[in-house]
Amino acid sequence: MTALTHEFTWKLPARPARVFAALTDAAELSQWFAEYAEIEPKLGGAYRFWGKHTYGAPSKAEATQRITKFAPSQAIAYSWRIHDRDSEVAFTIEADPENAEASVVKGVHSFAEAPAINRAKEMIDDLWRFNWGNISAHMAGGQGKLMVDYGAADPNVTLSIFIDAPPSAVFRTLIDPEKIQQWFGVAAAVDPRVGGDWHLKMEFEKDGKKQTAPAMKILEIVEDKRLSISWPDWRGDKSVPDQRVTWQLSPEGAGTRVELIHDGFVRAVDISDYPFGWGWFLSRIDAVAQGKGIEAPPAEHQC
Repeated sequence: MTALTHEFTWKLPARPARVFAALTDAAELSQWFAEYAEIEPKLGGAYRFWGKHTYGAPSKAEATQRITKFAPSQAIAYSWRIHDRDSEVAFTIEADPENAEASVVKGVHSFAEAPAINRAKEMIDDLWRFNWGNISAHMAGGQGKLMVDYGAADPNVTLSIFIDAPPSAVFRTLIDPEKIQQWFGVAAAVDPRVGGDWHLKMEFEKDGKKQTAPAMKILEIVEDKRLSISWPDWRGDKSVPDQRVTWQLSPEGAGTRVELIHDGFVRAVDISDYPFGWGWFLSRIDAVAQGKGIEAPPAEHQC
């Protein structure tokens, strides 16, 4: 029997009482976490959530979660059975010492026995990366939230943005290495043809050694209209099939409607925090296409 414990820390743009409400009010949970929820805000009370926006898409009858710790504005914990394994999710909430209007949330999701599935550790990590993005967007007013359908046969991230620049200018931000470096933040190399490299020269450490991310491959390229590239597993797991990222450009008035589709995920939870990262990068592509100056992204935004 192998235990599994996943720890994470969130910084959220709201005071502890407000964060606690987002974690314990059923109406709020249905806005960022689950399709349906029923909460009895007390120790031993129900903390039930279910539906297509819950991992595993459980039915109401399968929602048996209960509160195991309850300290208003300070802490909440609850049981959660996943893949026939009992687990507990625990949050502690503190005021952010650097910002009186923010909170620091520390979370622990623990299993006495890990789920008997492929990449269980990565599943839990990706689940809470996604939930962090959604609750952060919820705390900030709601823009940018995405409710994943965990029962979908073809899970994907689809985002849309209007850019006040012609398609030719937007397309250039996707294939010009200097412009890619402006919005992504690392050196790039592009061979603009089907089968050519689309390379973000990111460095990361694996097994104590520095490595450079492998090149993506251009799958489809139609000048000023469409670019599709392969997207390998971000952890470098070669057993995971490549995903695909596509930018579709359409004229709209004097500007361009850009639709980004990231698909090819083996399972819905693999979507991780991509929706929030891509939303942020689209805003930077917007600025670069319009010739606006932008600061280099911090390291945590470099996928």
